[in-house]
Amino acid sequence: MKKTLTAFSAACALLAASTAWANDKVVMGTNWLAQGGHGGFYQAVADGTYEKYGLDVEISPGGPQVNNRPMLSAGRLDFLMAGNLLLSFDNVRNGIPTTVIAALYQKDPQALMAHKGQYTDFEALKEAPTVLVSKDGQFSFWEWMVQSNGFRNEQLRPYGYNLAQFLADDKMVQQAYGTAEPIYAVEQGAEVDVFLLADNGWNTYAATIETRQQLIDENPELVQRFVDATIEGWVNFLYGDRAPAYQAIMAANPEMTVEKLDKEVAQLQALEIIDSGDALEMGIGAMSEERIKAFHDLAVSSGIIEDGAVDLSKVATSQFVNKGRGLDLKAKLTGN
Repeated sequence: MKKTLTAFSAACALLAASTAWANDKVVMGTNWLAQGGHGGFYQAVADGTYEKYGLDVEISPGGPQVNNRPMLSAGRLDFLMAGNLLLSFDNVRNGIPTTVIAALYQKDPQALMAHKGQYTDFEALKEAPTVLVSKDGQFSFWEWMVQSNGFRNEQLRPYGYNLAQFLADDKMVQQAYGTAEPIYAVEQGAEVDVFLLADNGWNTYAATIETRQQLIDENPELVQRFVDATIEGWVNFLYGDRAPAYQAIMAANPEMTVEKLDKEVAQLQALEIIDSGDALEMGIGAMSEERIKAFHDLAVSSGIIEDGAVDLSKVATSQFVNKGRGLDLKAKLTGN
């Protein structure tokens, strides 16, 4: 009997030890195919940062045939890299129990792009004969541009995600994602000016991280570890050796090259998309209730959403960010 108990005790100890060392499996979805704008996630996987935090993270890329948004509320994903706050407002308005837990981009990369030297500033774009805007853009930032900035619907033409029209007309202006179309235009021989909407009042966060409210309620410690590790991954990607992330991104998306990734990262840094604003003092991912409300009010005044349709208390929580996570690591990597 004593031998049986001893063997049983040893087996329990072994099981406990293996359980203690097992990493928590989580699945994180992105909003598109692997690219430089997802670099911090791939960095944290590739350089072992997630593992250091006790996480086994699988990245599930989005893409032209993949919509990861419903996968989060359905429980197929644990975390989602989303777009800007309008999508989060939509979730709350439709009773979808997901919550923003971090805002990786302090600035939305959404921009207008013009041929270099044709327009002196954002205000001058109001005089452009044609502005190409996608269908989604027409019902979001274009409404704000018309209501608050004096753009005219007579300027509006549909943008079909093809540069041919823009390249053929020096006076034409089109929407652009700051880390995409400007790079493609230069590759095709057109020098451009980029006017970031965020620098002209479009004050939404972007590249938000969402999770289910249920996970926050039931396992906030896991959520905190994921956020902390992700922030560290982004600091390493921006300021350290990003080669591990590059290899992982290129493996996930063979259309990516080191040259393309370098250009994307350079744009992220030049436009101060990630490490700017509150992130400089409170760490990457920082966000505030005041700014979320300010963007909500902008969306209401522009007619994008109805007043009273969104319970702002359900949009986001700052309990996992604003703690200065990653600032020491950044100082170490940059020497500042």
